[in-house]
Amino acid sequence: MDMVAVRSDAMTSVGYDAATKRMRIRFQQGHSYDFCNVPPTIHQGLMSASSKGSYYNRYIRDRYQC
Repeated sequence: MDMVAVRSDAMTSVGYDAATKRMRIRFQQGHSYDFCNVPPTIHQGLMSASSKGSYYNRYIRDRYQC
């Protein structure tokens, strides 16, 4: 999965595999987490959000567990 660097206080990079709907987020603390069955609209929303941390907390956190 290719990781794309993002501008965020919370995360450093995001990867998404459209075929499997798996998203990986690498956080500033160095941890990476995988999320499963993530709709493309959620990934697109994260990538275009002005505050990626807020978007993550509102739409991704505690959802899409693998």
